[in-house]
Amino acid sequence: MTTHDSVKAAPTAPAATSASAPFSALTLNPAVLANLAQLGYLSMTPIQQMSLPAALAGKDLIAQAQTGSGKTAAFALALLDKLNPRRFAVQALVLCPTRELADQVTIEIRRLARSEENIKVVTLCGGVALRGQRASLEHGAHIVVGTPGRVMDHLARGYLSLEALNTLVLDEADRMLDMGFMEDIVTVTKQCPKERQTLLFSATYPEGIEKLAQQFMRDPLQIKVNAKPAENLIEERFYEVTRPTRFAVVAQLLNHFRPISTLAFCNTKQQCKELVTSLQEQGFSALALYGELEQRERDQVLAQFSNRSCSVLVATDVASRGLDITQLEAVINVDITPDPEVHVHRIGRTGRAGESGLALSLAALYEMGAVGKIEQYQHRASVWHPLEELTPTGHGPLQPPMVTLQILGGRKEKIRPGDVLGALTADAGYAREQIGKINVTEFTTFVAVQRDIAQQAMQKLNAGKVKGKSVRVRIL
Repeated sequence: MTTHDSVKAAPTAPAATSASAPFSALTLNPAVLANLAQLGYLSMTPIQQMSLPAALAGKDLIAQAQTGSGKTAAFALALLDKLNPRRFAVQALVLCPTRELADQVTIEIRRLARSEENIKVVTLCGGVALRGQRASLEHGAHIVVGTPGRVMDHLARGYLSLEALNTLVLDEADRMLDMGFMEDIVTVTKQCPKERQTLLFSATYPEGIEKLAQQFMRDPLQIKVNAKPAENLIEERFYEVTRPTRFAVVAQLLNHFRPISTLAFCNTKQQCKELVTSLQEQGFSALALYGELEQRERDQVLAQFSNRSCSVLVATDVASRGLDITQLEAVINVDITPDPEVHVHRIGRTGRAGESGLALSLAALYEMGAVGKIEQYQHRASVWHPLEELTPTGHGPLQPPMVTLQILGGRKEKIRPGDVLGALTADAGYAREQIGKINVTEFTTFVAVQRDIAQQAMQKLNAGKVKGKSVRVRIL
């Protein structure tokens, strides 16, 4: 693709009007519109309204939007519109920073593609054997969703061909750059046909994005949807701490507010590990999420937190990117981030979909400069509360409502969520309300059950069958 030096002066899309437009205003085929209506997608979010007309017209886009803004549907509908289902070749590639985000994107594309016959989406991420992924590609894929390193691996080995590619999507491009994927992205992009559409989505707009755009995009249209966490629904409180008291105050906050699910942010991996150890010693159900975790451990941690069988997830910013945990009661900023945009992104994880949320930030004297930057960025003063008001409420240590059972066997054994639900309700006799989230991965399945039935449910599953086969089950 030709290089452009005028990205800064790239045309900007007009702001979306406050009244949201219906999807029927777009040039989408009737079967796609019917599927959108079935999925409950009736009107467009601001990012969809601003980007879809241009994306469907084939324009390159740089779209600035937060996680949870509806951006996946914005690029998925555009790439599906250009797809030829009868051509078994990779026609669209979506690069994501993490496996979790890639999995979410794959699920969303499959849902949006239901109206088309047999569209094949393959996920290429690390932590899974290359062999199975190679076999999936050999059977013919229309869309590939993956992380840059693993996609590059398949390209280098000749397992993946991008000759038929017409759409390249860089999702959460800023985080891919944060994680050191710049060279990988450049390597992959150079192997894409020059005549293609490139859609770049990013929560922030660092210099690296501009470099990418200048190298690989053609007169991109710039779109920005301002990140507005539902401020009226998020109650933000600051507490002054010292370095030695920081961890003790986290425990005080948890014992006072007793949130069912809390995402606690630390600035370093070491801080994450130390806080989790401290919380576990006090009887809290806490797990850590940071960059160097093995994929298997990462899957287990995320399954337990997202299905409400772990109360506190302590994470670094990079590790938490792409997580979309619903019903998150509280966010605790254990360390203040030096980047005010990251602060807004952190606290915007709670208070979603009309729910109220708590954002609790701990700051020592040496972090007050960073707090000042946050105040300037949010155009409001921070609200400070005294530590003395934090008194324990409730009885005993905070316990999550659910427990996770791990079943050895997943997609490879053709297990589906419905099979597990059937084994627990029809066979074992539990009520649907006693079963929580069911998450099927390649080789293992996680199912949340209410705490009081966990032991018995594990025994019943071990004694019974799932999909006609005996399975091995353990409590995580």
